[in-house]
Amino acid sequence: MITEQQQHTERLTTLPVMEAFYTLQGEGTHTGKAAYFIRLGGCDVGCHWCDVKESWDADSHPKYAIDSIVGGALQYPGRMAVITGGEPLMHDLTGLTAALQAAGFHTNIETSGVYPVSGTWDWICFSPKKFKQPHPDIFGKADELKAIIYNKSDFAFAESFVPHLRPDCRLFLQPEWSRSNEMLPLIVEYVKSNPQWQISLQTHKYMNIP
Repeated sequence: MITEQQQHTERLTTLPVMEAFYTLQGEGTHTGKAAYFIRLGGCDVGCHWCDVKESWDADSHPKYAIDSIVGGALQYPGRMAVITGGEPLMHDLTGLTAALQAAGFHTNIETSGVYPVSGTWDWICFSPKKFKQPHPDIFGKADELKAIIYNKSDFAFAESFVPHLRPDCRLFLQPEWSRSNEMLPLIVEYVKSNPQWQISLQTHKYMNIP
């Protein structure tokens, strides 16, 4: 029988990985840079337009030791690791970020911010969702706010977070992919009227790369 202590140790030293791959970052501040993506399993936010719903059930994905995850990243020349999901902060990421940074990686995370931040990060992309409120811990730590625009009400939703963020937090509006044709012209006009914002596009989809 696995003891409670063994379960705790496993949670700290292994993580459920849906997929890991080397590509270009397609969104936000680091668009166009080579990056090793580590997509962790597990999410309870429930975005109906999510394009990786298969990531939601953490138990359906194999668990890998942290040194194995880092070893996979080291097979490629890029030294930016992006932890995504699912919702990666469902897990304690202290050990993973420590190991990645020790191996020379710039650690980035993409999170809805609904859980307290764990791990040591070089860049935090906060992408809030209407379906679950963010934890206040994220506000002072976010380097980038990336708001997904699915309908017109999402502009006000995005603006609601700005007073809580650091003054140097970069602000991005990104059309939800299936609604790009409708939302992109609205975002263009919004940014022209509110130049503190920038447009983020899923450029990897336009380039047809993973």
